[in-house]
Amino acid sequence: MSNNPVNEVGHFVHQNTTAPPHPSLLGMFSLKGKTAIVTGAGAGIGLAVAHGLAEAGANVAFWYSSNSKAPERAAEVAQKYGVQTKAYQCDITNAEAVQKTVDQTVREFNGRLDVFIANAGVPWTEGPMVDGPLSHYTKVVGIDLDGTFYCAKAAAAHWKRQKEQGTDLNGKPLTNFTYGSFVATASMSGHIVNFPQMQAAYNAAKSGVIHLCKSLAVEWVKYARANSVSPGYIATEISNFVPESVKNIWRDKIPMGREGQPEELKGAYLYLASDASTYTTGADLVVDGGYCAP
Repeated sequence: MSNNPVNEVGHFVHQNTTAPPHPSLLGMFSLKGKTAIVTGAGAGIGLAVAHGLAEAGANVAFWYSSNSKAPERAAEVAQKYGVQTKAYQCDITNAEAVQKTVDQTVREFNGRLDVFIANAGVPWTEGPMVDGPLSHYTKVVGIDLDGTFYCAKAAAAHWKRQKEQGTDLNGKPLTNFTYGSFVATASMSGHIVNFPQMQAAYNAAKSGVIHLCKSLAVEWVKYARANSVSPGYIATEISNFVPESVKNIWRDKIPMGREGQPEELKGAYLYLASDASTYTTGADLVVDGGYCAP
């Protein structure tokens, strides 16, 4: 299978992809028997998404960096939904560690990979960039953008092989693999400039994530889809450092008048992870209570 979706005259090759069968609407959303990796799965958005994918039938690998509760959360999900789970500690700013952990996960999860949710991220907390330390910039961009790139690269190698060979890592036929699905957690901050808090590095990193997924959607079109979700203000631990007075200013700018709950994002991620979205790639789904609408 040629990997280049563009021909010698610079046009997209016709029939680069083939529409898979869609026997039923609910069946399209099923992830039964498939393997998903979720980074930052120990809490917040990542934990909610892990629950959603497991409820749809996926076996879920919980990746975490420092959240010691991740193994316990993984066990709870396995017990609740009857799926395979396991927690893996991985520094996503280390490309070699990411590759090794992806490979280990695939070996231990039935030799296959179907979905990768690149969700791990950290906020900018140092105010105006002119006063912020460069070390904090390096951390934010390293986790939010570089880490997403490393995860995408490691996952794509498996999807490319699976599509070309039609088998899992053990040589068994993949009977229900259509395309790999990469879903990155971007942010509405990749579309707008937040205020009153200043967070230029975070905004730039998340804008980069959105465009990275658009670019990968073209590069990977023969074997995987790449999309992003851009949440607005979500009530998770990541914003615990923000004073309530600032959060009230946020709410003034949100048509729905409140922050979202992590569980309100599960449907967006499941859509992009599943065969319900087989013709959706290079998209960014904004889930922000209407913040970006006015």
